[in-house]
Amino acid sequence: MARIDEILARLKQLHPLSIDLSLGRIERLLADLGHPEQRLPPAIHIAGTNGKGSVTAYLKAMLQAAGRRVHVYTSPHLVRFNERIEIAHPEGARPIDEQRLGDLLERVERINTGKPITFFEITTAAAFVAFAESPADAVILEVGLGGRLDTTNVVPKPAVTAITSISMDHAERLGGTLAAIAFEKAGILKPGVPAVIARQPEEVEHVIEARADEVGAPLIRCGREFDAFRQNGRLVFQSENRLLDLPLPGLIGRHQIGNAGVAIATVLAVGSPGIGEHAIAKGLASARWPARMQRLTSGPLVDLAGPDAELWLDGGHNPAAGVALAETLADLDERSSRPVSLIVGMMGQKDAAGYLAPFRNLVTEVLTVAIPGAHEAPLPPDRLAEIARSLGFRAEAAISVAAALKRIRSLRKGPGRVLICGSLYLAGHVLALQEGVAVQTN
Repeated sequence: MARIDEILARLKQLHPLSIDLSLGRIERLLADLGHPEQRLPPAIHIAGTNGKGSVTAYLKAMLQAAGRRVHVYTSPHLVRFNERIEIAHPEGARPIDEQRLGDLLERVERINTGKPITFFEITTAAAFVAFAESPADAVILEVGLGGRLDTTNVVPKPAVTAITSISMDHAERLGGTLAAIAFEKAGILKPGVPAVIARQPEEVEHVIEARADEVGAPLIRCGREFDAFRQNGRLVFQSENRLLDLPLPGLIGRHQIGNAGVAIATVLAVGSPGIGEHAIAKGLASARWPARMQRLTSGPLVDLAGPDAELWLDGGHNPAAGVALAETLADLDERSSRPVSLIVGMMGQKDAAGYLAPFRNLVTEVLTVAIPGAHEAPLPPDRLAEIARSLGFRAEAAISVAAALKRIRSLRKGPGRVLICGSLYLAGHVLALQEGVAVQTN
């Protein structure tokens, strides 16, 4: 672990910015590495604002249920850096071995020869080398930020692209309108490569369709070429030539129906023989993805919450994620009514008011916390509590997640439901507390 931390710390010093959207530096390094991006297994490239991780989880589970070996690239990690690079194994993809990761990062670092390159760029190059040198049937690539200028967008011809739901987020880097953000996300579309598109706002649809026409990418759109909906406790997927009656997704929340539909349409678009209804059904039901409405059932934080409390964790951090989480809490309340408390930490550039507003009339109190070790400036807990109070919540700041749980427990006279939310970095901190380890460099 110490070796990986030292290497990651060095790599962060190669560029003054953590994010600098451009393709020139990564293209230069990949050329020096012998173009591993051109030697990948068939790639599934996924962009979007919300749902990328869930779609990735469904795709991985479905492909593996069909007997396929799958590499997976995601970001950021929650606790350990090697979570970002999953290598195919007969028993399923698993995070790259620490020794191999260290050797790989040092190798790419040497070839880079100290030239300016961002942390995400050089670590993505390392992932491409790992994937190119390890046999697999497919690789799932999750966009880091945006799409058009994202480091992952150097793969010349993926097997299929997918765009999950698009909403306002990262406006400071992607643009201040939905249309501007959609333009960046649609930059992953490639000539002749089928593109699966989640249900989108009308202005987003127009931008994606214009880009698809420009490059010649056939579209498979939710609400047109396919649909997915819940019916009688099942998920029904319908396209022009398929009707599938499937179990509900293993991930919790109404929004997961749409994510599952995108994943099903994507895996069908890959066109690999043998990926039939049984594999799709098994993958849907078995998919797991940490910090996506995850129930915590054991560990020190669960003990602090109390024996009768439900403790949940989610990394969503924008207004659309707030809406989805509020709907999920409302559904849980219908099945089993309990007073709900939020423990919230958010990064400073996020729309905290927009994120919190959907929880009104669902939440008893809000406890705000800092995010230890966050790579950028988090929103101070006192300021976040002030924003929550301006929306009508009873809110106060706490010095830590543990202190917030103790405070909530002191206010409760019976079993409650606690959701820790607002940031993937906070979610990683919580999972690290549960495991008793430190979070690696993000």
